[in-house]
Amino acid sequence: MLEVILNIFLIIEYDFVIAFKAVAHEMEGGDDRKIKFLKDNVRDDYPLAESFAAPKNKHAEFMTYKKFARLEQQGMQYQLFEEIFQKFNAPQNPIVCVTPVVNGEIYSK
Repeated sequence: MLEVILNIFLIIEYDFVIAFKAVAHEMEGGDDRKIKFLKDNVRDDYPLAESFAAPKNKHAEFMTYKKFARLEQQGMQYQLFEEIFQKFNAPQNPIVCVTPVVNGEIYSK
């Protein structure tokens, strides 16, 4: 059965998360295969990715990457991606690969 999987990019400038970008794929197979596929396609997907707004606080300031990392440690970063998940009709617990793009440079593993 095909499943929607996502490459999500954090666009970071001067330590602030200023935008998200995302590309969806549909794929069959095990989770390890899907994760490998996403990681292998980071550089090809980035130029094709659709842009999404990053959250701002009540002072209209972008979130720092440090704050994002704290959310990630708590497993709460996925709440920030709800618009992306809805746009691509992702399943309830989608497989994603989140890649930082810092000052224009892709940091993939």
